[in-house]
Amino acid sequence: MLMYSKTEKETENAGYELGKTLRGGDIVALNGDLGTGKTVFTRGIARALGISAPIQSPTFTIVREYRGELRLCHFDLYRVTEAEELYEIGFEDYLDDDTVAVIEWADMFPEVIPKKAVRVTIGYCPDGRRRIETER
Repeated sequence: MLMYSKTEKETENAGYELGKTLRGGDIVALNGDLGTGKTVFTRGIARALGISAPIQSPTFTIVREYRGELRLCHFDLYRVTEAEELYEIGFEDYLDDDTVAVIEWADMFPEVIPKKAVRVTIGYCPDGRRRIETER
């Protein structure tokens, strides 16, 4: 699926639309340059899962957990230097049937991303819009 976003709210709504389709055990591999709206997109997914807590970037913590209808584990791999760091925090334990995992900067460690992951790429367009491409 291909969408375009002109505003932060539209990016969040795109995440919301995807979030409505997610079930426990689903993984979203989210990629895009700095500032493209990955965390804003994740905020929309969280809203769809019934999470009202503010969604913050987990850049310095690697993972943040939220509770709603399902648990949301929001990962940011930007500051991770090697895949071993993910295994040290129990990365695989977060990928269970009661959890939706959103993994920002997923392309940094493709070897840890399950093949079944929904892949989302957010990029800039020359006219300032965001291009949001989703592959299932």
